[in-house]
Amino acid sequence: MALIDLLDRLLNGGAVLTGDLVLSVADVDLVHINLRAVIRSITEDGPAPW
Repeated sequence: MALIDLLDRLLNGGAVLTGDLVLSVADVDLVHINLRAVIRSITEDGPAPW
């Protein structure tokens, strides 16, 4: 039940996930990608995120 409670809290409050991805060859950075994701539940009484 702990995983279900954790998911419930995340969806009720929301969460932001961030990360960086760097692809390199011979110590030369070729690609650098910043990743960001917002996770939250959508309710009928709240404003739409878009």
